Amino acid sequence: MESTLTINGRMVGDGYPAYIIAEMSANHAGSIERALELIHAAKEAGADCVKIQTYTADTMTIDCHNEYFEIEKGTWEGENLYGLYQKAYTPWEWQEALRDEAAKVGIDFLSTPFDNTSVDFLEKLGVRFYKIASFELVDIPLLEYIASKNKPIIMSTAMGTLEEINEAVETIYRTGNRQLALMKCSSAYPAKCEEMNLGTIRDLKARFGIPIGLSDHSMGAFSAVTAVALGASIIEKHFCISRAIRNPDSSFSMEPQEFREMVREVRKVEKAIGTVQYGVSRQEESNACFRRSLFVVQDIAAGETLTPENIRSIRPAYGLKPKHYKEVLGQRAKRDLKRGTPLSFEDIG
Repeated sequence: MESTLTINGRMVGDGYPAYIIAEMSANHAGSIERALELIHAAKEAGADCVKIQTYTADTMTIDCHNEYFEIEKGTWEGENLYGLYQKAYTPWEWQEALRDEAAKVGIDFLSTPFDNTSVDFLEKLGVRFYKIASFELVDIPLLEYIASKNKPIIMSTAMGTLEEINEAVETIYRTGNRQLALMKCSSAYPAKCEEMNLGTIRDLKARFGIPIGLSDHSMGAFSAVTAVALGASIIEKHFCISRAIRNPDSSFSMEPQEFREMVREVRKVEKAIGTVQYGVSRQEESNACFRRSLFVVQDIAAGETLTPENIRSIRPAYGLKPKHYKEVLGQRAKRDLKRGTPLSFEDIG
């Protein structure tokens, strides 16, 4: 098991900034010009990576309209599976241009394959790592095929039982590929905050000892920022130019300003988490003098005994530490000590 993952030359894991993925999915709404625009917008919004999906309706399902292929509930209620994927897919003939545009603007390019033919296509395209969707977690032959390419893998785990997740991880490891990160995810669109169960991030980290992220389908930045505070190393959010441009994914996607604000909040949280540190921080140095210490609070003549009435633990911190209070009581002053003098060992004996 590897506690860090290297993605396109970048380290991902504890101690490194969260790797933030903008998921384009269907938000191109059938326009390659909009897809190219999304790549630029993702870069400007602070994403580290832009992600697409590589499939066709025929690689995902069959053109069938019996009851098994009709969607009855949720965001896509009333849709037929084949028809939905026809609307949502990213044409394969666009993908080379999208890859090149990502390289041009300096943002990583990632795709989710859904069958062996899409893996073969992405291999020819020269992708450097893969994303596995949560719905494909149980497709063991596909996992084996992706893992056999010996490239880093980010795998979502929504709906997965612990047994299914273990089986998927072991399948990948059996190929000799140990380059893996898991994503906590809720496959509801949009996901409700109360059903996110982000505490699972810590459990996944403890169980698998590899980078854990969040594939976030909830609205707003709250879940993503909380996930980073809980130890998530990767954040994935659906990204659109505008939710007013209707497509199968627009209703639960982030607009550029929202995404930019999420990135800003994530980076602030990372700074706040910092590292394990005890003692006075650099910012606290100017206030350290206001801690307590032992002071003379009544004039004391040379030879006079130190008592609870003439010395006390008070602010500021220029005298002996309060832990010496009982030690100095009953001792005598070596010299006259005026009220307001910080007590030192040189003054007593």
